[in-house]
Amino acid sequence: MTDLAAFAELVPRDHGLCVVNTLRRDGSVQASVVNAGVLEHPLRGVPVVGLVAVGGSRKLHNLRADPRVTIVARAGWQWASVEGDAEIIGPDDPYPGVDGEALRLLLRDVFRAAGGTHDDWDTYDKVMAAERRAAVLLAPRRVYANP
Repeated sequence: MTDLAAFAELVPRDHGLCVVNTLRRDGSVQASVVNAGVLEHPLRGVPVVGLVAVGGSRKLHNLRADPRVTIVARAGWQWASVEGDAEIIGPDDPYPGVDGEALRLLLRDVFRAAGGTHDDWDTYDKVMAAERRAAVLLAPRRVYANP
């Protein structure tokens, strides 16, 4: 099952807060809390889970070595988990067909998909660039949930 509806339903119920799990080189799990949401892949137009990661983060380091990732959204006793492979699109991870302007807009789209709003998009863009932030897009391979 790869329908992201159960995951998307939970995102606004807890401010897009999710736990993302990546794999270290030794096979152990690295987990962190992120804001994530569901949006269309910028080139393929299919639903993906997106999050924004700081350049140089362990998440990005781990995903470059092994793109397998699991992300869990929860609200109360309901939860949904998405497993799949991540694609990184950022200043340190160029992606065919995504130039600097497309990346700027993609980072905004991911932020909005996670429920974010901003009063000053120019400042947001400057911070994203200064922190070398990257979009992480998770193509679902398996989705499971507690209804």
